[in-house]
Amino acid sequence: MSERLRIRQARRLVVKIGSALLTNDGKGLDVPALGGWVDQIAALIRSGVEVVVVSSGSVAEGMSRLGWTRRPEQLHELQAAAAVGQMGLVQTWEAQFKRHDLHSGQVLLTHDDLSDRKRYLNARSTLRALLDFGVVPIVNENDTVVTDEIRFGDNDTLGALVANLVEADGLIILTDQLGLFDKDPRSHSDAQLVTERRASDPALDVMAGGSAGALGRGGMQTKLRASRLAARSGAFTVIVGGRIDNVIQQLQQGEPVGTLLLPEQGRSAARKQWLASHLQTRGRLTLDAGAIQVLCKGGRSLLPVGVKAVAGSFRRGEMVSCIDEAGREVARGLINYDADEARAIAGRSSDRIVEVLGYISDEELIHRDNLVIV
Repeated sequence: MSERLRIRQARRLVVKIGSALLTNDGKGLDVPALGGWVDQIAALIRSGVEVVVVSSGSVAEGMSRLGWTRRPEQLHELQAAAAVGQMGLVQTWEAQFKRHDLHSGQVLLTHDDLSDRKRYLNARSTLRALLDFGVVPIVNENDTVVTDEIRFGDNDTLGALVANLVEADGLIILTDQLGLFDKDPRSHSDAQLVTERRASDPALDVMAGGSAGALGRGGMQTKLRASRLAARSGAFTVIVGGRIDNVIQQLQQGEPVGTLLLPEQGRSAARKQWLASHLQTRGRLTLDAGAIQVLCKGGRSLLPVGVKAVAGSFRRGEMVSCIDEAGREVARGLINYDADEARAIAGRSSDRIVEVLGYISDEELIHRDNLVIV
């Protein structure tokens, strides 16, 4: 079976579009081109695929609106350009999706949002809720408040982190290049497009280049790093030219456009391996026989009703151990509630969570996707 079938079978995708495409190489937002990608994304959504868009372009659009011809070097000027440009960027996305009767929602993230566990979970919950409501999330780095230099290529990494965040099947990086070549096509007329490789292949590092210029400075090297980050959660990455006619539809149909970079294992297997490799747990849940039966043989989530006791001090999203009444570990997973909350709802049915806590975060204590049998 062709590995390109992975793209056709994907049910959730992250599509990242670079600044050079969105702003027509820095000349201001290319509205017709953006509308074309929206048409293709809308077709994906109509076919049953959930899509998160990671959009660059706020700084370049801000420069255009402010009449600046040169990219500023001072951080506060970059932040100001991002603030002005973000207005036009999100308005344009909204107007284009409205043509297809689709709602869009802006989500601005920083790397701190994805490194702090609580903020990470909050961001994940927001994105999942938007997808559940049929809204297209438009994600961008919050360039107006970041303290590090805003540099080209950051949104490739952000795209990979978002793919991990929403547990996407794949990441599509639309760029101004046709894909990854075995040599720099600007200086080698015999350069060949790499159509398919494992993301972990060390030979790709040489192909991505290390010389000055767009490819070496932040282009393909950054995209390659992003593909390896996405692969950690079992997601594939496609690096492909955004100006190719109907490029997203071609990918969905399995056409050999762009460079497909594959993970070592599938999304589910990668996540389970990651969960199993966690040696440190923050607490213990003692389960009754019925809950153990459901987990081990039914492949189900852990509900509060199956928990007899809660031990330890832990926060939402931390790893806990699930044990039987004899103290033997049967599973472990990432819990959806803090320790005190878990104690309060232990042994109760899920429909009583709101009554006990005053709100509900999740119906499950541990969702089956975040649980592994040991």
